[in-house]
Amino acid sequence: MSDSELTLEAVLARLEEQEREIAVQTEATRGRIAELTARVDEFDRVAEEVRITRKALLALPDPSSPKRPAAKLPDHPVYRQIMAVFAEADAPLRARAVCEAMDLEIAPSNVDNVRLKLKRLERGILTEPEQGFFTQPRP
Repeated sequence: MSDSELTLEAVLARLEEQEREIAVQTEATRGRIAELTARVDEFDRVAEEVRITRKALLALPDPSSPKRPAAKLPDHPVYRQIMAVFAEADAPLRARAVCEAMDLEIAPSNVDNVRLKLKRLERGILTEPEQGFFTQPRP
């Protein structure tokens, strides 16, 4: 027998050595798989927290458009009459036009009083798109 020829014992010894190396590599790979599985589970958990946070944030009211409380119409009956005039109006009105619609005498004192009431209503009930013209805000 020559050195180049392998004996059955040598072949079996090499196979046994390869088997041990494969077993070591298998255990190392299984350990790596367990580590990666734990990382994937952690990523899944964090992704779920992000989804829940996003959903909660989307449910919050938009902070860029704060809602002012609805303005309350003063109790005096003249304010209800003024609002009735604006309910029928299809364009902005001046104080004088409101006086006419309310059948008030067109006197400077009446026009000034109505103008003051319109200015008071401008705080949340009416708008003044142009100076002296008042209207109800349109959605």
